[in-house]
Amino acid sequence: MKLWHCGGARSLRPLWALEELGLAYDLEVLPFPPRLLDKDFLKVNALGTVPYFTDGDTTLTESVAICQYLVDRYPSDGLGLAPGHPDYGDYLNWLHQADATLTFPQTIYLRYTAFEPAPEKLAVAKDYAKWFLARLRRLDAFLEERDYLVADRFTVADIAVGYALYLGRVLRLDDRYQPQTAAYLDRLLARPAFQRADARAPGFNPFPEGR
Repeated sequence: MKLWHCGGARSLRPLWALEELGLAYDLEVLPFPPRLLDKDFLKVNALGTVPYFTDGDTTLTESVAICQYLVDRYPSDGLGLAPGHPDYGDYLNWLHQADATLTFPQTIYLRYTAFEPAPEKLAVAKDYAKWFLARLRRLDAFLEERDYLVADRFTVADIAVGYALYLGRVLRLDDRYQPQTAAYLDRLLARPAFQRADARAPGFNPFPEGR
């Protein structure tokens, strides 16, 4: 199997999952954004986005889908949940909420503060930052009573949501995280598999001169 990745991008989710699972993989690290800085990549993935993942004849482009594919397809030592598990509904919800509800507003904020900054767009960016932080309320409530999201153990749901919190830290929005949520993120980032994955490619600083 092979993963195309940019440091700090959503492709960190499947890379982290691969490290947690101990699976053998090839990794190709690209500059960000690859659709602009590595035109040859468009021959591999016409979208020009990462992650891009192949496993035999299977190709996937969505970070959370790759994580779910890996734990469903390969022995996962509890990193995934089976449909019969009592927490399976919550598990699926967190997996999909991680991108549809949490990461989406972050990408708008990142676009209009770092990649396409303009005074007339700053209000839009700030609104999306507020959207992201407001959408953490359910997560904050969950983490008041548990260390992990489902099944009383670490799963790929934590990888999916944890990346969104990690990106929020990169975007310097984490000063508004609730204490239990900040502590949860710290637990996740202390995992050896995350640290190995993160070390595979340098992350990015979207605000090298402040914001």
